This record gives sequence, structure tokens and C-alpha cells, in this order.
Amino acid sequence: MYDNDCDGRFPSGCSSYDTNDKRHWATAMRHYYYDDREITLCPSATKPYDEGGQVPYGSYRGPDDVLLSYGLNGWAYNAVAPDEAFERPVENFWGNLHVKGLGNVPLFLDCLHAEGRPFETDEPPAFEGEMLAFNVSSNMVRFCLNRHHGAVNCLFMDASLSKVSLKPLWRLKWHRNYDTNGPWTRAGGVQSEDWPDWMRALSD
Repeated sequence: MYDNDCDGRFPSGCSSYDTNDKRHWATAMRHYYYDDREITLCPSATKPYDEGGQVPYGSYRGPDDVLLSYGLNGWAYNAVAPDEAFERPVENFWGNLHVKGLGNVPLFLDCLHAEGRPFETDEPPAFEGEMLAFNVSSNMVRFCLNRHHGAVNCLFMDASLSKVSLKPLWRLKWHRNYDTNGPWTRAGGVQSEDWPDWMRALSD
């Protein structure tokens, strides 16, 4: 809907944690979900962190105290300037929905923050429930949550919905230059013993 209303462009994004910034998706898309707040909240994760919510079942406060327990793939912005890219390469951002392979590009997923920008080299959480919401060095931690029996729910850019096991998160096409055969995939050489103990028994 936003894409249709904005000439095919995503929000520009911002180098800020402030979800009230008009360039942040949660504010840019506010009027699409504001009157139906369940859209942004997984039924399994309704208690905000500041009221005792715990990973993976906590939720994050967005604009006007709207609770968020789904997060945006933070590469789904139309960032063109450094202050919109959070110190990330602007050439990695999708910009719009008009790209090939949308069925493997995540858009919204179960998340412990409002968004995240993973790289293929991001390491998994060292232990189940590790809370690194504001750690920009390993954004995959924000999405690698054992919220649904070793999986997260994902809305892809082609509008399909699917449950995704945690290990295959590294095989999704997060950004334009993301290597889906990176070091945390079988093609990239990962071995069972490379995963943290809590993830080793999870499905590949």
C-alpha cells in the first residue's frame, strides 16, 4: 500500500533509533496500521520490555506507544544519503518492491527491535534469549529468535507468508549485495559444531 501511494518508493530511512522520525517506517507507515494495532504485534509477544517482557516474547515501543514485535528488514528503505543509511552502504538498500527474487527477500519478521540490517557475516546469538537490540555489529540477532519452536514468521516482499527456521535466516536475500552462500550456510562451509549449543539441534 505504501509502495503504491508513494510512487513505488520505500521510506528513506534515518540514522536514528527514533521511531518518531518521519523517515522511519513506523512513522512513515503509521496511518496504515494505527487503527488496527494487532498488525504490528505477534500474539506470542505482547508484553513490552519496559514492563518485564523477555526475549523472545517481549515487544518494543514504537511511535505513540504502539507495540512492535515484528520488525522491518532495515535494508527495505530508499536510503540515498549517509544520514539515512545508519553508516551502511547505500547501494545495499532495496529502494522499492520492483526487483527480482522477491520471494526470498524478507520484509517483516518476528523481531526484538523495530528493524535490523543483517550481513551474511553476522554471528548468531551466543545463547537463547540474548538481548542485543541496539548492537549494530550483529543485526541478525534481532531476528534469530526462538519464538515459534525454532522458527520465526516472515512476510516476504512478494506478499507471501512463511515460517522460517532460524538457521536458514542466513540464506535469505536481506539486501541487494547479500551473499546467500555466506559463512553461516552449508554452501559457505558452516559445520554443526559452529552453531551455538542452543541452535545445534535446530533444523537446517
